[in-house]
Amino acid sequence: MSTVCDLAALTARAEEALVPAFAAFDRIALENTRKVLAAFQRHRVSDSHFAPSTGYGYNDPGRETLDAVFADLMGTEDALVRTSFASGTHAIGCALRAAAPQGGYLSLTGEPYDTLQGLLPYTAQTGAARQTEQPAALFIQRSRGYTSRKALSVAEVNALIAEARTWCNAPVVVDNCYCEFVETEEPCAADLIAGSLIKNPGGGLAPCGGYVAGRRNLVEKAAVALNGVGRDCGANPDGSRLLFQGLFLAPHTVAQALKTAAFASYILRELGYAVSPRPEEARSDIIQSVAFGSPEPLLRFCRGIQAGSPVDSFAAPEPWDMPGYGDPVVMAAGTFIQGASIELSCDAPIREPYTAYLQGGLTYEAGKLGILTALETLQCGF
Repeated sequence: MSTVCDLAALTARAEEALVPAFAAFDRIALENTRKVLAAFQRHRVSDSHFAPSTGYGYNDPGRETLDAVFADLMGTEDALVRTSFASGTHAIGCALRAAAPQGGYLSLTGEPYDTLQGLLPYTAQTGAARQTEQPAALFIQRSRGYTSRKALSVAEVNALIAEARTWCNAPVVVDNCYCEFVETEEPCAADLIAGSLIKNPGGGLAPCGGYVAGRRNLVEKAAVALNGVGRDCGANPDGSRLLFQGLFLAPHTVAQALKTAAFASYILRELGYAVSPRPEEARSDIIQSVAFGSPEPLLRFCRGIQAGSPVDSFAAPEPWDMPGYGDPVVMAAGTFIQGASIELSCDAPIREPYTAYLQGGLTYEAGKLGILTALETLQCGF
């Protein structure tokens, strides 16, 4: 377990050891930025697309162009990008309702994330056993959620989909939260993918919202599930500039979050904690897990993340019974946008093995300083 150490010396060793990993993150960011820039140019994005819409929101060229750019980047037929999605869970729920309007779904990656479990009926598959009854839809969660399993790469998702389609022809929905722009491709073999704009693809600027992308007929159904009337309705009185600009910045911002996660992984491993992924491992999402083994160091670390934040640094997060979660959850998030996990944040269910899930960092510099503040709090015990 950790002991008080020279954090300056440990930081220097970490950054020297992480040079290859940081270079890899920068290469991915460059390729993804090239793709984003090309998509903006291909779809002739103009400042006229940033204008607000009112009333019913008919004939909104900004909304239509943003959908087209997003579909281009996701490698899908169509996309629905809306600030009226309340969360990633809401977007995923609309995708599942589009894919399985008459029934439940089969989760191929075990129990879905806590907030999804009460949303729609489901069965969780364990191991490689195939179901005898054909489900209405198949579901894959890429990130680890509050579990110990690793996030799935795009290649692993595509292989899982290919195997599933040998015995089931139901639509496949992928929860892509925390994973966008971590690799240079997205899981477009799925029928629908969904996620949140206050995570990776919002680039730290999108104030709210989510997206669904995939087969055009299913995207249309997801739009009906969202608002009851379809994609052509729904005003955007604040305009779309922050959504476009956040998407443009997203590849760079994701790289900053990945650097922050790798830095935390190296130092916490050196201090004796179990971390996943390890600092040298390839990553498929921005989440870094750290097992603290007991509640007190977990809470100290989360309080340190809060203390190192630019917003509400004076607050002391405490566990509470959050809606949709089976255990009390502590959430440290001194963020400009409430709950934005592309900004440096850390949360954990209060249950064994008392694992914290760290994510985000708009800049590596601020992320690094936030981690160091958390480590000082962890070691000093206040």
